[in-house]
Amino acid sequence: MPLVLVTILLPIFAGIALLALPRDDRTVARWLGTAVAAATFATLLAGGYGQWSFRWLSRPFQAAFHFGATPVSFWIALLLAICTACAVATTRLPRTRDFVALLLLLEGTMLGLFLARDLLVFALFWDFMLVPVFFGLVGWGEHPATAWRYFIYNFAGGLTLLLATAAFGVIYGSTDVIGRSGAHFAGGWAGWIYAGFAFAFLVKTPIWPLHTWMPPTYSGLPSPMVAVVSAVQSKAGLYGFLAIALALVPEYVHQYAGPLMVLGAVSLIYGAVVALVQNDAKRVVAYSSLSHLGLIAIAVASGNPLALKGALVYIVAHGLFSAALFLVLGYLEEREGTRSLLRLGGLGWKNPRLAGALCIAALAALGLPGLAGFAGELLILIGVYQAGYVWPVIVALVAIVLAAAYMIRLYQDIMNGPEVDDVPVRADLTWLEGLAVAPLLVALVLVGIYPAPLLHP
Repeated sequence: MPLVLVTILLPIFAGIALLALPRDDRTVARWLGTAVAAATFATLLAGGYGQWSFRWLSRPFQAAFHFGATPVSFWIALLLAICTACAVATTRLPRTRDFVALLLLLEGTMLGLFLARDLLVFALFWDFMLVPVFFGLVGWGEHPATAWRYFIYNFAGGLTLLLATAAFGVIYGSTDVIGRSGAHFAGGWAGWIYAGFAFAFLVKTPIWPLHTWMPPTYSGLPSPMVAVVSAVQSKAGLYGFLAIALALVPEYVHQYAGPLMVLGAVSLIYGAVVALVQNDAKRVVAYSSLSHLGLIAIAVASGNPLALKGALVYIVAHGLFSAALFLVLGYLEEREGTRSLLRLGGLGWKNPRLAGALCIAALAALGLPGLAGFAGELLILIGVYQAGYVWPVIVALVAIVLAAAYMIRLYQDIMNGPEVDDVPVRADLTWLEGLAVAPLLVALVLVGIYPAPLLHP
């Protein structure tokens, strides 16, 4: 069996098989899930850019189960495998077996999305990956209504993507076009097809004003799942712009670059300002993600080659530091029973490993030179400026200053603020938690120092 197919099917079938284990066997489920995620990472590396294809539809247009990494999706898939392994390794929730199974199903469906070379298969996996997150919110979320908000928003986006894909297939004659040189679509329906693509991608990213499902979802999901969702699922829309819209309908991306840039700029500032006034630690990171993703949207709108390379670096960087932040905040919430910045403080002196992990992730998020976040931001800003857009660069610089403010506040209020007497201070990071978050932190340093593999795949 081709390795690319093994990569997609392994976590899906493993997640289903886990349900055969005894429900109370938490340790076995966690270790098996971690082993599967690690094996998925290994098959990704071994498979490289190998492809597999099977044509399954010839009318009304040609479609194929065609899978294979592109230079962009390969790095996002690796990011997904790393984040899933780190998240599963320290899962300690009620009904651990069921939760780990959902995480593996989420990984498999997202791998199917990012490794799809057929637009119809891409659209199908777009909807499939909603299911594990929906049940994660229903089963372990704080407010079940959040699950329906998440589902309605993202299903609406998925439906428009499916309709646009069907229209594209009927007119173009085939949907087996992702990553194929020369696949270009122009015609009377091209504008409407781009509109369908763009709506779905903007909802998934998300970009203001289509973001209102994100803060309650990110704060309501358990930390292991939101680490994966924020790190990778939010990149599906940006990947769609990079690999699909810019390749198939580039004229319309450039024609409507102005509105996309405005939406990205509003997301940049709005997310940063709201993050600055939040007292829920997870909501600080959620709104910071809205701001960071707005910067990538500006890079896409600019169309500058350097900015687009910076977008890939920043996609990976954001995935690494957002996953690390959510995991560390989850460890804190397990220990202290709260994530309110008003009820946390003074934990750094007694929890140096926890403080160190939070510090590195926060510094990467605010764009400290030498870490991955800075490398991506710098490339984007230079590229956008080269494209002739000055005002978005100014907006981005303001947002970067605000990012420093809210990330320093997050760290200060948790680790260096005055101690809160009625909140217990428990053990520092365990060896397992340290091993789980270490790959993310090490990768942040490596990408920050040497981003060349992402720039020249």
